Amino acid sequence: MPRFDDRDALAIATLRFLAVDMVEAANSGHPGAPLGLAPLAHLLWSRHLRFDPADPAWPNRDRFVLSCGHASALLYALLHLAGYDLPLDELRRFRQLDSRTPGHPEHGHTPGVETTTGPLGQGLGNAVGMALAERALAARFNRDGFPLFDHRIWVFASDGDLMEGVASEASSFAGHQRLSQLKVFYDSNGITIDGSTALAFSEDVAARYRAYGWRVLEGGDGNALEPLEEAISAAESEAERPTLVVVRTQIGYGSPKQDSAAAHGAPLGAEAALATRRALAWAEEESFRVPEAARAVYAETAARNRPRRAAWFELVAGYRTAYPELGTELDRRLAGELPAHWDADLPRYPRDAKPVATRAASGKALNALARRVPELLGGSADLSESNNTLLEGEAALLPASPHGRNLHFGVREHAMAAVMNGMALSGLVRPYGGTFLIFSDYLRPALRLAALMGLPVVYVFTHDSIFLGEDGPTHQPIGHLAALRAIPNLVTLRPGDARETVAAWRVAMARRDGPTALALTRQKLPVLGETEERADAEVALGAYVLWESKVGGQDGVLFLATGSELHLALEAGKRLAARGIPTRVVSMPSWELFERQPAAYRNSVLPPAIRRRISVEAGSPLGWHRWVGPEGEVHGLEGFGASAPAEALAERFGLTVAAVLQRAEAMVAR
Repeated sequence: MPRFDDRDALAIATLRFLAVDMVEAANSGHPGAPLGLAPLAHLLWSRHLRFDPADPAWPNRDRFVLSCGHASALLYALLHLAGYDLPLDELRRFRQLDSRTPGHPEHGHTPGVETTTGPLGQGLGNAVGMALAERALAARFNRDGFPLFDHRIWVFASDGDLMEGVASEASSFAGHQRLSQLKVFYDSNGITIDGSTALAFSEDVAARYRAYGWRVLEGGDGNALEPLEEAISAAESEAERPTLVVVRTQIGYGSPKQDSAAAHGAPLGAEAALATRRALAWAEEESFRVPEAARAVYAETAARNRPRRAAWFELVAGYRTAYPELGTELDRRLAGELPAHWDADLPRYPRDAKPVATRAASGKALNALARRVPELLGGSADLSESNNTLLEGEAALLPASPHGRNLHFGVREHAMAAVMNGMALSGLVRPYGGTFLIFSDYLRPALRLAALMGLPVVYVFTHDSIFLGEDGPTHQPIGHLAALRAIPNLVTLRPGDARETVAAWRVAMARRDGPTALALTRQKLPVLGETEERADAEVALGAYVLWESKVGGQDGVLFLATGSELHLALEAGKRLAARGIPTRVVSMPSWELFERQPAAYRNSVLPPAIRRRISVEAGSPLGWHRWVGPEGEVHGLEGFGASAPAEALAERFGLTVAAVLQRAEAMVAR
């Protein structure tokens, strides 16, 4: 291959002006970064990135993550030229309803987009997870002569990305893990929306990353192809640690708005766009122009990559013969299936079982699952013992023990969730992560993106109420269940006892189209219900009748509860029924699962005729009125908690059987 020729310059110009034309046609978007990054993007995609547009899901492809997702027009131009199923007409529909070219890249929506980016720093965090998944897969499957997993993760990150806390957390973690497959290009153009980065950002980024344990390279001028090519090759060859390449680009290169904030987040405008075409010697009249010579460059790239993909599948075929058990496991993972009898070892809790905290029941269930599901791995944000997330008999996943399945994320909740997203995007591992429910605030942006992408991530949120006790209101969640329930495509489960906890894990593991959050207690709870089988079946429905004296009509009272308040509601219901009042107690571990059931089932659990309803949950009342109706009552918490033993808090905040019964009796008396 010649070092560089006129076709490289033509391809770079094509990328630049496809981006400009997209933004101008939409009258919306970010032209500055594509104009500055096009040379680097061209060199990476045409000479180094291993991909095949005919098979965007090829498991051992290189991953390209545009962490600065506002530069999406550049990515769409690359995907189009590279031969992905993204026609030019879709570029013309940039940022329009139902197009495959949304304002920021969306995984699963556009072929070739590896992850959903836009909220800055998230893509870098995802990339760390992708590199971690590659390490885990290589350790599990690679054998002498069979390097099944050796792909690289290439990232473009902006000044804004590296200002975000999640990027710092994830980069620190990546350096500690020595993730050498991770190659990050820092687009240092010195401009943000507000103006010069000097307004808010003066640190030595290179020194920071060296302190993280990264190799740091200077890529030089973003328009100088030779130094860029040398930097990419040096990053490619690094095998001991992650690499950061600092590239000095000029935002809005070639335009009248070059090197200014005006080039960042708005169209150039007709006059400035014309001036840019003239400055860079591009056709003035024809928009969305793609010269055949530019297409030919990427056609040659695809032709070079196609045999690599074919060779990988041939390698896998030989692997199945040489290592039949591992080959079968790999095929199963690739098919997105769980092992046969994956849930056979889950613990069972008889009616006379001693009280057990749902976090403890979760830990037992998790370990039983891990013994049969090798792709299940994870950990917590420095709370393994408190969250009960440690896998017994397994090592920590570290550079020296890549076979390990216990991840120690450190006190980095946000990075933990972003990294788990990247791991889940492989489709070949099932990550979980734990922390206290209160700290779901710290990771919410990444959790939200998991829901948007439909990733089967499991969050183990323990210490789920004021009943964690003496740690006080700083650690006692109040509005957090309501906040989780507000996220589309997230299933939140707050089990009321050990049986429901086991059933909740069944739901989480069986789910493939989105994340699941488990809200679990610190304190021990009695084991409720009649049989394990009933809990397994009915937790999956979201809500079910736990107990009733008789159905009753308008004179009856219906209790709804979740988690640790379920036993309160049950005891209050039984006492009310002893006074001759028809009573029903409904366990409602998951609003989302209940909402998905047919109306006939929902009405069978919550009969419209029973209007006297009372919900009991140690959290914000927000949202409960939907279930109790206009004549019902919500028994919850309107303010913060306090530091005290759990028993004292129960009395203070009215979370006792007596307090719940008193409200129910008052309702009956009205």
